[in-house]
Amino acid sequence: MILEAKNIHKSFGKLHILKGVNVQVSRGEIVSIVGKSGAGKSTLLHILGTLDEADEGEVSINQTNFRQLTPRKLAAFRNRHVGFVFQFHHLLPEFTALENVAIPGFIQKRPENEVKKRAAELLDFLGLSHRLQHKPGELSGGEQQRVAVARALINQPDIIFADEPTGNLDSAASQDLHLLIRRLCTEHGQTFVIVTHNKELADLSDRCLEMRDGLLV
Repeated sequence: MILEAKNIHKSFGKLHILKGVNVQVSRGEIVSIVGKSGAGKSTLLHILGTLDEADEGEVSINQTNFRQLTPRKLAAFRNRHVGFVFQFHHLLPEFTALENVAIPGFIQKRPENEVKKRAAELLDFLGLSHRLQHKPGELSGGEQQRVAVARALINQPDIIFADEPTGNLDSAASQDLHLLIRRLCTEHGQTFVIVTHNKELADLSDRCLEMRDGLLV
């Protein structure tokens, strides 16, 4: 079991969003979370991915309980073990595709040559070997999202959290991303937890969970 969350509660003011969520994810599994807008899907994803803290309950990745880590150790754990892909790619416009992918590796203080070599290999794997020196503004939406996926993979994380990863893509680019996620799971054993409104992406998953009334069903 790579991810386990127990009795997760989260409120914003008087609004009780998550009401005791429990979820387990196995290594190499693709799990999608669907549900109506405002149901708490992204809130849960951010808590599972260490970007936010639950009011109550526990989350662990590889049996590491986040509540037992100092903020500095939590940031280091996130950088090493967790990857993120968002609807908005959050690429830095002044940097090239290669540099954007390499940033998490530099934060980890790995050797520059090693990180750039790994970044180039990932971009080649994702079909972007001809775009290494292009900046985000010179890339299509689908290409930018593949750069974001490569960035999420650079530190070889145990799990990747994706929040509406096809939300800004056209149907062709969305289909390409679906195939890529399945390929990463099949060929590399990569684990994904994905929040999505895209039925095709949800159907691609090993499990699809629905957020309803503050719980996963």
